[in-house]
Amino acid sequence: MQEKIICFLIDDDHDDQEIFSLALNAIDEEIDCITANDGVDAINRLRRDRGFTPDFIFLDLNMLRMSGRECLKEIKKIPHLNDIPVIIYSTSSEQKDITETMLLGASDYIVKPPSISILTKRLEQVLRKE
Repeated sequence: MQEKIICFLIDDDHDDQEIFSLALNAIDEEIDCITANDGVDAINRLRRDRGFTPDFIFLDLNMLRMSGRECLKEIKKIPHLNDIPVIIYSTSSEQKDITETMLLGASDYIVKPPSISILTKRLEQVLRKE
């Protein structure tokens, strides 16, 4: 990969954050993985820090303070993020969730896989689309 990629993961599960970071690191050690522990913190940072424009936003659906759907709606209201792909990263494989989030503006949907190697391959597909 040519330039440094910044991925912003919004997920309230610290184990999932760690696994996600390890998978990105396996793709390229130069990829920055910045995390937010919930949608409220993520939205506050994205609104407050206009200099923070990640290349990709990965968003868990099932979070306590603000659901992934609510967070996605709020991200889509922030003008400087209009061109940033938001990828849902969830344990849910329900077609209803996939369809609904795509209609809300998600650009892709990843079901949390059972292994880091599968996640690594899937993330590589997403990152190489650019």
